[in-house]
Amino acid sequence: MMKLVLGITVAVLVALGAGWFWGRSGSAELGRALEVAELQKTLLEGRAAVLDGRLAIYNVNFGEASQHFEKARIELRAADARLKALDRQEDSKQLALALTRIDEAQRKSGELSQDANALASDAAKAIEGVLGRTVPR
Repeated sequence: MMKLVLGITVAVLVALGAGWFWGRSGSAELGRALEVAELQKTLLEGRAAVLDGRLAIYNVNFGEASQHFEKARIELRAADARLKALDRQEDSKQLALALTRIDEAQRKSGELSQDANALASDAAKAIEGVLGRTVPR
């Protein structure tokens, strides 16, 4: 009788251990997918803010454009931190270029210059390049 109880106990412990390892095996991959999805969300929000800024420039509302560029800067800095955490230095450099273009666009919008639109366009293209490399393959 004791052997039967011991055998059942060992079988239950083995089953629990196997179940734990099986469940744990996909969590790292799931965590990475979540990080990439959050990165994409942040990049999309930053790009949307840049495009909103371009629209405001088109409507000759330079003050609103500046506010949109500021929002884009905040989102893209957060995205840059995520890129660095994922050790994606090349994408981080491209995002730094976008941030530089946004700074220049905001400065030009403060000067009431339509040149801000072209600078914002360059920033949106740089963000789009980073976004294109975040899509899982």
